[in-house]
Amino acid sequence: MKNLKIKKRVKIIAFCLLGLSILLISSCFLFLYLSSPIDKKSEAVIQINIKPGSSVSTIAKELKQRDLIRSEFVFKLIAKFHTTKTLKATVYDLTKNMSTDKIVTILTEGNSYNPNIVRITFNEGETVKKYAQKIAKKTNHTYDEVLAKIADTTYIDSLISNYWFLTDEIKNENIYISLEGYLSPNTYEFKDKNVSIEDIFKVMLDQTENELEKYRSQIESSSWSVHNYLTLASMLELEGTNLKNRKMVAGIFYNRLKVGMNLGSDVTTYYAFQEEMNKDLTIQQFNTSNPYNTRAKDMQGKLPVGPICNPSISSIDASINPTSNDYLFFVADKHGKIYYTKTEQEHLNKVAEIKEKGDWIW
Repeated sequence: MKNLKIKKRVKIIAFCLLGLSILLISSCFLFLYLSSPIDKKSEAVIQINIKPGSSVSTIAKELKQRDLIRSEFVFKLIAKFHTTKTLKATVYDLTKNMSTDKIVTILTEGNSYNPNIVRITFNEGETVKKYAQKIAKKTNHTYDEVLAKIADTTYIDSLISNYWFLTDEIKNENIYISLEGYLSPNTYEFKDKNVSIEDIFKVMLDQTENELEKYRSQIESSSWSVHNYLTLASMLELEGTNLKNRKMVAGIFYNRLKVGMNLGSDVTTYYAFQEEMNKDLTIQQFNTSNPYNTRAKDMQGKLPVGPICNPSISSIDASINPTSNDYLFFVADKHGKIYYTKTEQEHLNKVAEIKEKGDWIW
């Protein structure tokens, strides 16, 4: 009987230990989950202003409301582990791909937030004129001042001497804006509204240099210049929607150049006439001779004289590493789907089919 009681107690203890182990393991997994990033893929910046005198509970509540943490309790628990430090009052740029521990670390270390910082986002596929508008809006410079700086030949010569990828090709008298296609799209921060135009362009050109460096040997060993590749890339930026179809379109453009055909890219005609791409162009515009207009008869086998926008690194890669194919024509519908064909008749039939379905872009 005594042995039975002992065995029973052992079993109870074993079950209790097992239950405790399961509880501890479950708690650990739960803690890891509740302290994990909300969205590991998100890089969107969420600005949080921690005001002087804010309690840990108040901060935890705001972070939860802004969907930066999963649990207020876990945030406060982790914050307690940083017993030798306090959460510093200032403005923070946080993201959803940060763990709770990472956020607490940032808040305890503080930062050098400057309320005068100017942040400007230059989008892919936009022209220098669009960039000039953004600079004028965010800084103490006017739109005309920005364009005047680019038109300053002394300034342009200084850039050519400082950057390997800038050559006298950008000084061609037929080019509308010399730095078109060379300013890397991105979001940049500057110390305040008094930042000089030269400093803004330097940051953008430095980024362009960083992105082009990995292609440098490939470009220098080819028969094309950087200017050629950026010109094609700018067309691909507006003709395609992702790396895969941009590479396909690049292959088609190379095919057309090889056989001496017009590239026939409508986006170059829009740029030639400085028109917004929100309406159909006229037959007269398509037929007008212009070194940008690849629809004109005298542009057979030629690239535009220069880039027509500032392309993404995806488009630059596509221009340098196209997908080899045997197509000569392509057309996109209003949904962005691109159709490839080998003959002009097949192309015209596809255009008619798209229009009949009501999927034409306009």
